Amino acid sequence: MTDGTPHRTGAPEPAAPAEKPAGVGTPAELTSLERTALYKSLGNPLRRRILDYLGRHGEANSTVLARELGESSGTTSYHLRKLAGQKLIEEIPEKSGGRERWWRSLPFSHTTPDPATMTTEEYAAAEHLALLKIEVDTRLFRRAHEEYRGPQGWAQVQRTGTWMTKTDLHDFVRAYQELLDRYGHPDDAVPEGARRVNLRFYAAPDPVGEWESEPTGP
Repeated sequence: MTDGTPHRTGAPEPAAPAEKPAGVGTPAELTSLERTALYKSLGNPLRRRILDYLGRHGEANSTVLARELGESSGTTSYHLRKLAGQKLIEEIPEKSGGRERWWRSLPFSHTTPDPATMTTEEYAAAEHLALLKIEVDTRLFRRAHEEYRGPQGWAQVQRTGTWMTKTDLHDFVRAYQELLDRYGHPDDAVPEGARRVNLRFYAAPDPVGEWESEPTGP
């Protein structure tokens, strides 16, 4: 999911009900109401843990999740159905039977739109979710440094800065995604020796101002 922490001055203005996001939804473009429900769902602590478990282990049923997450099977079953309704997970037909239903996660891609186009409720839900993600990213950032064992190790840290036009930056982001597609492996084709790797990419221009007498800004 591509997003940032919503930030703007003043109270958010209501967006038109039929307003569409700037990116790709799941599986189609989402309305503001659908995005709000998505952000609230992803911001639910138990649903985040369920998605994390499925991402790491591939599949589970409500009983397995109840045992692993310390919840009742009725509770995990309820949240599994909600996640399925938002196309974040799907049932595994060949493993399900009777009251026992097995689930796996689905590929997910979504780009959060410009906060200025969000309704008040959508903005609040997106902000809450973004703050939760920052906490996760901060822990990951510390781990990457603590577990760094040189350029041949699993943990890698890169920092850089360069000059780009906005077009250059957008082209770079597309190329970055192409690299992920080229070197990453889907859940159903993981090669021997592979580990799940967490990657983050951020790009932010320097503030508008002067740099060595040269104008800077967007």
